[in-house]
Amino acid sequence: MNASKKDSLRKEGISKITGSAKYIDDMNFPEMIHGITLRSPVPRGVLKNINFSKNYDWDDFTIVTAKDIPGKNYITMIENDWPVLVESKINHHGEALALVAHPEKLMLNDALKHIELEIEELPPLYDIDDSLNRKEIIWRDDNTFKTYTINKGDVDSAFQESKHTFEAEYFTGAQEQLYIENNGMISIANKDEGVTVWGSLQCPYYIHSALMPIFDLPADKVRVVQAETGGGFGGKEEFPSLLAAHTALLALKSNKPVKMIYSRSEDMANTTKRHPSRSRHRMSVDDDGKILAWDIEFILDGGAYFTLSSVVLSRGCIHAPGPYFCENVRVNATTVATNKFPYGAFRGFGAPQSIFATERFMDFVAKQIHLDPIEFRKKNFIKKGQTTATGQTINEKVDFDLLINSVLEKSDFHKKRELFKLENKTSHIKKGFGLATFIHGAGFTGSGEAYLASVVGVQGTKEGKIEILASSTEMGQGKNTIFSTIAADALNIDETDIIIANPDTAKVPDSGPTVASRTCMVVGELVKSACLSLKQTLIGEKFITENYNREQFTNAVKSYIEKHDKIKMLANYKQPPNVHWDEENYQGEAYATYAWAAYLAEVEVNTETYETKVTNFYANQEIGKVLNQTLAAGQIEGGVAQGVGYAIYEKVKYDNGVMINNQMTNYIMPTATDVPNIHVFFEEWNQSYGPGGAKGIGELPMDGPAPAILNAVEDATHIHINSIPMLPEDLMDHMENHLEK
Repeated sequence: MNASKKDSLRKEGISKITGSAKYIDDMNFPEMIHGITLRSPVPRGVLKNINFSKNYDWDDFTIVTAKDIPGKNYITMIENDWPVLVESKINHHGEALALVAHPEKLMLNDALKHIELEIEELPPLYDIDDSLNRKEIIWRDDNTFKTYTINKGDVDSAFQESKHTFEAEYFTGAQEQLYIENNGMISIANKDEGVTVWGSLQCPYYIHSALMPIFDLPADKVRVVQAETGGGFGGKEEFPSLLAAHTALLALKSNKPVKMIYSRSEDMANTTKRHPSRSRHRMSVDDDGKILAWDIEFILDGGAYFTLSSVVLSRGCIHAPGPYFCENVRVNATTVATNKFPYGAFRGFGAPQSIFATERFMDFVAKQIHLDPIEFRKKNFIKKGQTTATGQTINEKVDFDLLINSVLEKSDFHKKRELFKLENKTSHIKKGFGLATFIHGAGFTGSGEAYLASVVGVQGTKEGKIEILASSTEMGQGKNTIFSTIAADALNIDETDIIIANPDTAKVPDSGPTVASRTCMVVGELVKSACLSLKQTLIGEKFITENYNREQFTNAVKSYIEKHDKIKMLANYKQPPNVHWDEENYQGEAYATYAWAAYLAEVEVNTETYETKVTNFYANQEIGKVLNQTLAAGQIEGGVAQGVGYAIYEKVKYDNGVMINNQMTNYIMPTATDVPNIHVFFEEWNQSYGPGGAKGIGELPMDGPAPAILNAVEDATHIHINSIPMLPEDLMDHMENHLEK
């Protein structure tokens, strides 16, 4: 696919290249002091007392404990269970017990050494099964954060009538977001003016909503401003609310600006990560390989507090049956509490976990029935007019055969595969291919977008330019550039005439969080709508005619403002008429539209060193209209790179509930030399949603790499590995066990 016109340059590119872009650690205020968190050394217990040494000079320090919180002691999210600071009950290692601030940052670690804690330790839970079996009760009365069930057809009867039934179990580990810039915040707070926070963040209005009850303040007394943000991947969705509260509490008590910037090790050990998962699949097929019944159990480890676990579980649950049609499907999904740091949002939002299991299981079943995995998939792909597990009828074009055939052709699959078979007979370097086919819903699930009720504004400036007012954040994905393209196309002007307002809750409306592959498709459509309203206003009041040029438009905006003082239009989200969702029964249109994808991994496995190298990766996806080829390809390449890490490099190691490899030296991620040649292709069949027909793609490329890579490893070694990350030592264990059998 070739872009219809030259790709726009990144809107914020020059400021970042020249260094004029200001990140949170570049920002300073007069009399600013620095904060640090006193953390729990145990995973579970009761805090009896915090003792500050009487032999230490505390005069220049500001100290905040739970009793200093003026309002509610919780972070506002789906469930208000996560305390800002522990009052008595400790639920995870590293939980915030108190806050300390001082003008000299170097004094902070020394001060912590002079604080003693009195804690009654309690037995912790670290394991999903221990939590399910209620070995200890650590969250409400059953340790269960959330459950969902999807039912279609009569699964039990279909299994009873089946001759061929197979089952298997799969596991995925935690994953660290590893954004380039660590979490950081600066706050100013006082009783008269309220609270203002600047931070590295994804969702300004999430923080705004969290701070109001903590400080017992009305909306107009809380302001959240996004600084330049060096990456997020979901890790700066819910967690920054906690850090914002901490800095603001210190600022309120000290009456000084307070900055807190986490070190890399503190950030890795004490922030949210991808939820670990366990999936159990049971499937029956007929003699021809058609799926007759499918029963899936999908369980997530949610960690110590609820955070966004129910939403992560929801997307993982809905995506578990994959892009396949089956008359009888059941998915039981649960997320449980453990005494680890709370897990949270991460690119893909539950789908990478469930899709890994599904796509590995598809290869497993194909092998059992002696059918090529590609042919097994082709027999069972959902088609236009058929229904998903939630009963959603697919009304758009779906052609997985084309997606697959395209990657097979571009990879020279058939020729290489025969060559690999010959080479593998004599070489200790085993080569293989692995396929993953999958879907990803764009935007919030079901009625989620209607609930958000997002708003976007556009307004003219006295210079005749157009400013876009939205709370969607730029964090490296290209939001500023895409919004400029959308607005310029709608108004038939140049992208240099578009200004993107910095997300600031005092200046921009709530257009929803920058998550869920929704920014381009959902918020971008609102940008387009608001721009068209502004254009029609200028035309309707005869400031321009229908056939205007750029100069005429600029002059029209200036003239309108001279006459009316301002020109500003708002666009409000409206649910598409074909989206109906039954939240109670989990039935209906889960998403207005989906992106469809086929990914192919090519690997080399060294059977002497047990190292796995992904040599080539082919990613083909249908995502509606591609607005910017460079940015879209960059999203896919970045997601594939993260997926490679998820599959064979990145392992979060725990000891008594605390992450112990929380440094860049021992948490291994793929470097530039480990990332394969990534070949990206786009199809543009369905253009019914989003500006110009663009769908969201930010999360999509995280879903397919891990199963494709593990499928390729099995193709090369003939060993079925059911968990990720698959490190060399894991592969060695599997291969040695295979030889023993």
